[in-house]
Amino acid sequence: MEVIGKIKLIGETQTFGSNGFRKRELVVTTDEQYPQMIMIEFVQDKCDLLNSYGVGQDVKVSINLRGREWINPEGVAKYFNSVQGWRIENLSQAASTQNVPPAEQFAPAPDLNTNEPDDLPF
Repeated sequence: MEVIGKIKLIGETQTFGSNGFRKRELVVTTDEQYPQMIMIEFVQDKCDLLNSYGVGQDVKVSINLRGREWINPEGVAKYFNSVQGWRIENLSQAASTQNVPPAEQFAPAPDLNTNEPDDLPF
């Protein structure tokens, strides 16, 4: 799945536990009638993917939905969901790097008012 929008916030990398689990949060605001602010987690080596991005950039983030169960001390099951990112693309850079030459490089169209026959069937 993918989320497309503008970066609202990029959190600092957080480290947890003795094994050094790393997590970094990204908030993307979608561009729709009712914009949504989607918090996406990047974990472990994927945290570094956010280093070259900044607030305000238009991006496309590839995500996975994750769910887990937790049994509390009273024996009641609780369920949690998370959105994990695994790839991010800069959309503003992709739009500006298309291989379209500037309009001035095209030759002007010939004069179409010359004496060419109008032999179209309609």
